[in-house]
Amino acid sequence: MSRNVVAIIPASGVGSRMEADKPKQYLSLLGKTILEHTLSPFIAHPQISRVVVAVSDTDPYYSSLAILQHPKISVVFGGETRAHSVLNALNSLSKDDWALVHDAARPLIKRSDLDKILQIHSVQGAILATPCVDTMKRTSDGKQISHTEDRNTLWHALTPQFFPAASLKEAIKTAFAQGLNITDEASAMELTGVQPLLVAGRSDNLKITRPEDLALAEFYLLKEKE
Repeated sequence: MSRNVVAIIPASGVGSRMEADKPKQYLSLLGKTILEHTLSPFIAHPQISRVVVAVSDTDPYYSSLAILQHPKISVVFGGETRAHSVLNALNSLSKDDWALVHDAARPLIKRSDLDKILQIHSVQGAILATPCVDTMKRTSDGKQISHTEDRNTLWHALTPQFFPAASLKEAIKTAFAQGLNITDEASAMELTGVQPLLVAGRSDNLKITRPEDLALAEFYLLKEKE
């Protein structure tokens, strides 16, 4: 079945936990910005027709980033939260498009994982995820353990997350209307009763959040070049 797939990259965050002098998507990683690493696989993929990048309207860096001039890329302004930025990007899509949403700070996404999630045609949508391998503890006060969770039923949610654009747009708008906090696209869809599919992805698809993550990303990229 032929369909139009548009990648959405919310890139309007400030990345305060990185303790850097600029938003983390503009930090250097082996001679390129994190955002350049992130965007490249989406630009190159033949099943992705275009890429919408949502940046802050006060962002002083995006205009000097050459990759954002690529003909496959369009730029919109983001919003107050990640979900608002995704919604602003969704407003530029057609109702029959499919939206492939990916974190700007995940620069290690592999073509093989993109291929896997793009094979999904269920209207329930899908997300990349990895099974939880650590012992997981639940706390009621943030300090003491209340009990241990069964890790066999737990997965780490990754991105991209892949949904029909119209359904995702409506789900996010509904969540906003109800004053609900949504941390990823799947959580918005779940609130409407949808049960997205889990697609097992690579564990090296890490999100750069803290300074030590940047060093780990560099390690993975150097190993890939060997």
